[in-house]
Amino acid sequence: MAEFTHFNESGRARMVDVSAKAQTERVATAQAKVYLQPDTLEKIQRGKIAKGDVLAVAQVAGVMGAKKTPDLIPMCHPILLSSVDITFKEEPQPDCDGRCSITVTATAKTTGQTGVEMEAMTAASVAALTIYDMCKAIDRDMSFSDVCLLLKSGGKSGTFLRK
Repeated sequence: MAEFTHFNESGRARMVDVSAKAQTERVATAQAKVYLQPDTLEKIQRGKIAKGDVLAVAQVAGVMGAKKTPDLIPMCHPILLSSVDITFKEEPQPDCDGRCSITVTATAKTTGQTGVEMEAMTAASVAALTIYDMCKAIDRDMSFSDVCLLLKSGGKSGTFLRK
């Protein structure tokens, strides 16, 4: 079992000391899936949401979320992000519950002493929440799932790829 590194000798929370770690290129990709009514997706696609271009705003919100990650996650290191990219995959075919989906994928990159997994996951989550915020007036039944890390590379622990 892995040792929990966010606790000091007294069992109290601490930020991990990464000063001895090597500077390496680090990349992480995460996703979040938003489920919504077919009519809501169609309105997003046609630009008929009153608050504006939903995916453009969600994209900017995701980037902003990645940049604010250490302000939200207490033990997360502030890092210099070299890149954050947000993409969307729309699934217009309703599932067995009659809902369509938008998969948000966020990739964050840095060169540093600690990884960008939390930044990628925060970016995907904030983008998904923004979709909800912009469409809640017409679809309060929206929901989220599959917020997860898809890929992580760089650093001492190497590469992780979700199966």
